[in-house]
Amino acid sequence: MLTPRHQALLMTLAGMTVGVAVFGSVLAINGNLTGNDTPAGIVNSQSSPSTPSCTDCLQSDSLRYALQAFGTKDDPVSAEVPTGWKSPEDGTRPRFADPSGVWQIRFDTRGSSRSPNEQVDSRARSIDERDLKVISRDNGTLVYTYADQTRGPRMGLSRWISTDHGESTAIEITVGGRPKDEAALRAVLEHATQTLQLPASANDNRPS
Repeated sequence: MLTPRHQALLMTLAGMTVGVAVFGSVLAINGNLTGNDTPAGIVNSQSSPSTPSCTDCLQSDSLRYALQAFGTKDDPVSAEVPTGWKSPEDGTRPRFADPSGVWQIRFDTRGSSRSPNEQVDSRARSIDERDLKVISRDNGTLVYTYADQTRGPRMGLSRWISTDHGESTAIEITVGGRPKDEAALRAVLEHATQTLQLPASANDNRPS
């Protein structure tokens, strides 16, 4: 038979055992919450650093276009160029440039007896610019880069268009800017090509 002193000692030991068990459970829960493992239902989201956009590049999605007429009275030509790009003349070789002079589009409506591919080869050989590098020369279009002494790295895209299945050239379109503007320059060239309106006699005037 347990004496009152023994009963009190057993009660004390039982209380300590329960306390240790409870304390261990709390530590286990806290350890799960603060450890490296993410509790169920909680998702760690870490935002990846975004690539800085080119703040001064020509942006194709911000361009708006306006129809421009040039050529001659007997052989009028028209095409859409970016709004705000102006040309000092509207004859057979107009050059439309933005107000800053960084970007431009030029047309040559005089035509040529050479095919577009011949024009590409001839232009690639004749460009006299520092650090000239031909990027591509496909389908009557020459893409190249060079270094301008005052303006730095430049890019040109020249396209020759035929209306007689490639036998001769009716018009040349050249877009210029910087290499980092390439996507927008291609968009300007494509838009001008798609909206180009030539006279029926476009291939009758082919001096060379």
